[in-house]
Amino acid sequence: MPERPPFSPVIALLTVSAVWDARLSAELKHVGLTTRKYALLAHIRATPGISFSELARRSQITVQTAHTAVRSLVDDGFASDATAHAGAASDLRVTAKGEAALDAADAGLARLDATFAGGGPELTRALEGLHEEPFG
Repeated sequence: MPERPPFSPVIALLTVSAVWDARLSAELKHVGLTTRKYALLAHIRATPGISFSELARRSQITVQTAHTAVRSLVDDGFASDATAHAGAASDLRVTAKGEAALDAADAGLARLDATFAGGGPELTRALEGLHEEPFG
């Protein structure tokens, strides 16, 4: 019988992440968003008029991927892009429908956060510490 591998914090975190990602995805699906679309829309709301290159940088995706994702947000009515022509500075904004979706998504996220925090204050503090200095 093969020996059991030692505990791996990386595998444990990836497993926990997958579980909570699935829960967040289910919350977001109700408002017509994915995790990526939610993040992009939140960036657009936080910085109206944000450029595609800045949006891509903040989201750690390529500019081409940002264009594709924003096109989907525009097609779904969550965002508007008042860019006059190719090569012009972008003017990305969240629409009223996008605001409502973000508000609903934020409420769902708050419920998930409250459930997660039920794991104890030590867990929350440990994760907050990772956020402050993620990789040393």
